[in-house]
Amino acid sequence: MAISLTMQEYLEDNHIRYDAAKHSRTGCSMMTAQASHVPGSALAKGVVLKWDDGYVLAVLPATRHVDLARMREIIGDKVRLATEDEASSLFPDCDEGAVPILGVPYRVACVIDEQLRRGSDVYFEGGDHRTLVHVSGDEFSRLMYGMPQARISW
Repeated sequence: MAISLTMQEYLEDNHIRYDAAKHSRTGCSMMTAQASHVPGSALAKGVVLKWDDGYVLAVLPATRHVDLARMREIIGDKVRLATEDEASSLFPDCDEGAVPILGVPYRVACVIDEQLRRGSDVYFEGGDHRTLVHVSGDEFSRLMYGMPQARISW
């Protein structure tokens, strides 16, 4: 598949400089980091949360886990992890389980974990389990401009 069309168009429409590299098929973000020889702390992953009647995308380093208690403090008691089917329905041009970190092109609200260091290179899945996208820290900051940032992981 490579980069999903939605993500590719969003990156190009916003003049984001990026490069993409293939890696062996992986089943989780830490395996992707290992297969791609990048630090897990630099690999951003998306985790879909169900929130009342909508969804929110938590974006955090691959080395971390969503802090649901903290998310409930921020956005309300009715927050839970979305099911695989729920998450897949939000990103129709991505492989199942390959949750992107870009919420805007999919019309999904985002919260960025403060552990993702602004200014450092960031990597993320391209919509399948075989393509890794790389952006500089400045480009990542542009991508996430205006998104709320908070301590949402442990």
